[in-house]
Amino acid sequence: MSKDVTLTIDGVKVTVPAGTLVVDAAKKAGIDIPIFCYHPKMEPAGMCRQCLVEIGRPAFDRATGEPVMENGKPKINWGWKLETSCTNPVSEGMEVKTKSEKALQGQNDMLEFQLTSHPLDCPVCDKGGECLLQDQTLAHGPGESRYRFDEKRHAEKHVPLGDKIWLDRERCIECGRCVRFQSELVGEAVLGFYNRGAHTEIITTSDPGFDSIFSGNTTDICPVGALTTTQFRFGARPWEMKSEASICAECPVGCNTMLNTRREAKSGGRIVVKRVMPRQNEAVNENWICDKGRFADLNVDNRLKMPNPAVWTEAIGAAAEKLNAAKAEAVYLVDGSLSNEELFNIKALADAVGAKAYCYSNVGGGALTTKSGSYGKSGAGDAILVVGTDLYTEAPLFWLRAKQAADRGATLIVATESETRLDAFATAVYRNVDEGLAAAKEAFGAAKNTVALYRGDDALAQACADLNPTSLVGVWEAANTQGAWEMGYEALADFSVLNGKTVYVAGGEALVAGAVDAAAVVIAQTAYETEATGKASVALASRVVAEMDGTFTSAERRAQRFFAAVPAIGEALPGYVITAQIAEKMGVSLNIDAEALFAAFSAMSYDDLATVNIEERLMIAGTCSANDQGVGALLPAKA
Repeated sequence: MSKDVTLTIDGVKVTVPAGTLVVDAAKKAGIDIPIFCYHPKMEPAGMCRQCLVEIGRPAFDRATGEPVMENGKPKINWGWKLETSCTNPVSEGMEVKTKSEKALQGQNDMLEFQLTSHPLDCPVCDKGGECLLQDQTLAHGPGESRYRFDEKRHAEKHVPLGDKIWLDRERCIECGRCVRFQSELVGEAVLGFYNRGAHTEIITTSDPGFDSIFSGNTTDICPVGALTTTQFRFGARPWEMKSEASICAECPVGCNTMLNTRREAKSGGRIVVKRVMPRQNEAVNENWICDKGRFADLNVDNRLKMPNPAVWTEAIGAAAEKLNAAKAEAVYLVDGSLSNEELFNIKALADAVGAKAYCYSNVGGGALTTKSGSYGKSGAGDAILVVGTDLYTEAPLFWLRAKQAADRGATLIVATESETRLDAFATAVYRNVDEGLAAAKEAFGAAKNTVALYRGDDALAQACADLNPTSLVGVWEAANTQGAWEMGYEALADFSVLNGKTVYVAGGEALVAGAVDAAAVVIAQTAYETEATGKASVALASRVVAEMDGTFTSAERRAQRFFAAVPAIGEALPGYVITAQIAEKMGVSLNIDAEALFAAFSAMSYDDLATVNIEERLMIAGTCSANDQGVGALLPAKA
């Protein structure tokens, strides 16, 4: 347990763990010190010199080692120059002045220095309204400008660093956040500084340019508008948009996101999702999201806007009639794209009529993963096995956490048939899975906390479970496949069992297409209009994640809530409402309230998922949303 240190900042006594930086200690005291280059997730660099403060340290007698007293108090030696608060750790008895005349003058001068070479294009800059330079200038900057237009620095604008990120070199203040994020945190040094002094600029060193699946995060942490995304560039102003909390549906990690929405003329006046931003959850995705989730198209055009038959009462009646005719011989089939609430009602209906309920998945072992949970922040003394999966493409934030665990000293064993980007950070790499499992067995025997992340069939899942890891995590193909296993769905990987059957299928385009090709009668509940939905006996228009309230269960068994951000397309309904209406026609009573459905499945309430950690907000630096809606909760392990 770390030792606590007490210091005084602007007359306020603050107690923080030893090793805390002065800038973070000030945050805890509610004192704002202006920063640009500093970010709490990266090693301090002291590059911008913006966080200058006066620091005094207690004087000690060199002969005795005892504090020197002055007027009954420890004597404080003040340095003759200002110091950066982002590079100085706290010490017992330290005194800090952030608002003295000397400190304010230093902060003011550094801001003025930044502004002398920064373009005055705030009216057209994408960062306007959420720009750290704007905020710091207003709070700490000079009241008057000595800007010389004839001496303005000119640099290349609109430079493509890759196919997703643009650089405006005139705006760049060379804080180095983007470079350090890629090299320190991600371990992919695809950005770097080029030239010296006033000619310094950011360049990409990879081919293809900016070759990283985490590239979008650099636009969040950039304190000015130098880095922007091709997707959002000139798309909207921050104050024009509304925001709603959500969960990324692109992989099973369960990253917390914030959907920024706005009514848009080119979309026919519809309210659309303009951008996806990270929402802080230290246990899941910290401050980050990957490019898969950030640039996912949440405004797709091929939406099923109404049921077929075109009147809901007729469509519900037709679906109930066909399912009633099949009775217990019907098959209820889902995939992991559905919410817990949707999954629960479909399983409840199948159970009520004595029919089979399947979840389609090519990854086995679902029954084995309901006994473990999150592996948290693994480090020295822990061991991690990654087998049969390329986390970088399949679950990027799991990749980042495994890489960071290795950085902290964890034993990382990778066992994959092909090379992956995790190999460079692994303690041992095997191209033979059996050899990797054997190495993991030895490493797990000596480790305190162990985790196995796998992607494969039932046999591989069982082999991983036999290692008796603290956490067994399936890297599923969809966001909420784990939720289906928690509810007792059986796994289905082969559509041949649907031959000649009446099937109620609910999920994505590929699932519906597979069911239509195999089954005799198909009731398709989906959000997308495809050739397959046209062939289905009944098509039921459901909503997507951005259009409804609900919950997902991550691969680590963390249940998390998402909220409706945009109005539903056409006449689409939440899936759990559709199922409840069909059930009613079949003489089965099901709930249509999302919160009641979640409570029935989990023995928890939405309030249990709404817990937030106030301390986490101190860590935010950049365009990342504080988590006011809840960090979710781990489901209790099943016996």
